[in-house]
Amino acid sequence: MQFSRFPSALAATLLAVSLLAACSSPSRSVKAANPVKADQDRRPAPEFALKDADGKTVHLSDYKGKVVLLDFFATWCGPCKVEIPWFIEMERKHKDRGLAVLGVSMDDEGWDVVKPFLSTLGVNYRVLIGNDSTAQMYGGVDALPTTFLIDRNGKIAAIHIGLASKKDFDDGIETLLQAPATASIGHVALPAFALRAN
Repeated sequence: MQFSRFPSALAATLLAVSLLAACSSPSRSVKAANPVKADQDRRPAPEFALKDADGKTVHLSDYKGKVVLLDFFATWCGPCKVEIPWFIEMERKHKDRGLAVLGVSMDDEGWDVVKPFLSTLGVNYRVLIGNDSTAQMYGGVDALPTTFLIDRNGKIAAIHIGLASKKDFDDGIETLLQAPATASIGHVALPAFALRAN
């Protein structure tokens, strides 16, 4: 009879250990890792000129000095529909701190499908219609969504291909919002406030 209890006790112990392991958050390893690239590893985000819903031409350089979340998406993309509500919340929460969310629709049908989609979701940030040329400048954008976090100096600090976690975006945005913008003179980068006249 004691043998029959041993397997059930062992099974209960193994179950408890596996539950503890499953409940421990994998975010510990994510927390330890920096949510954005080091400054020296960032490259300038390619400039573009794309039209918004009002027909106005928008340049990425219009957002210099802001942290930009640049999201390449499509209305038919399931993972995009998961992330877009996060971006709506982030725009609302961090706009006054210097965050600008920009959506770039890769829908072939253009505004005919994009405008109703944006209206249904209540998108509160600027959306542009992208093209193959823009996608190529950003490395091909072979998967949707593909989202770039761009620092206040116009450099790509993080790239998320496919569905990322909301925490990854939150951590990256918070890190970039806390970092001061810099302006460079020659080869020396100086904090932007150092360039103000006294």
